[in-house]
Amino acid sequence: MTAPKGPHDFVRVLAPAMAQAAAIASALEGRVPNVPKPGADSDVKAALTIADTAAQEALLVPLLAGFRDACLEAEEDTRSIALFRGVRPEARIVIDPIDGTLNFYLGARGPYGVMAGFAIDARYEAALVALPREGWLFHAVRGEGARRSLAGGAVETATPSRDGRRLYLSDGVSEAVAERLTARGFEVQRACGGAVAVAPLVPGVRGGLRVARQGAISTRGRIGLLIAAEAGAIVETAAGVPFPLSIDEPAATLVVASDPEVATTLRTALAA
Repeated sequence: MTAPKGPHDFVRVLAPAMAQAAAIASALEGRVPNVPKPGADSDVKAALTIADTAAQEALLVPLLAGFRDACLEAEEDTRSIALFRGVRPEARIVIDPIDGTLNFYLGARGPYGVMAGFAIDARYEAALVALPREGWLFHAVRGEGARRSLAGGAVETATPSRDGRRLYLSDGVSEAVAERLTARGFEVQRACGGAVAVAPLVPGVRGGLRVARQGAISTRGRIGLLIAAEAGAIVETAAGVPFPLSIDEPAATLVVASDPEVATTLRTALAA
């Protein structure tokens, strides 16, 4: 009997597929219209382009050979979804082919992301995040550190940025908070949730702040947090406690930072 595929297999299979999905998204940027999904409860959730579906299939098809038995949570309704059987209830694959379709992919307000995570018993054990516009690809397996590469270059150890004054803020962070951070000498940039999660690993970016618009930060929005934590970044809530490891435990705020001083600054700006 063949042993079930695990975190290392997930990264090995998906790393080249992630690069391909990011390339698809980048190649179609500015060329595809928004074709909203019916029945979504907001314009953000309804946004859909052919780039979303093409990128998602680029990620799902390679997984069919070894991960067909896992449960799948995919953002879009594409043909390969039905081929995942879900007979391993403890194993979950979470896919977001383009995070931030409306405001960051179509609207070009800041970084958008391509993301995939593999969870066992509701805890991410492997994760991959690409920021196509910036050219970065990040991945991590729990307990083994994080890696990154730029535009197909050599893979290197991912570490938190120690210089620069840029911060990534989600749409849920108010303009008042952004202004407080600007007054402290930071350059703020709006970014999708996936980019916020890995913000301190982008050179020149010192941290990220996210506030959920509805309820709690989604399972998709947490994929990059494994990468940030494995790289040595601070990952916590606005209350200053560690962000939940369980992807099902509710949390409405996220602070991710390269060092304690930046984390304190983000928490203080939000609390004020």
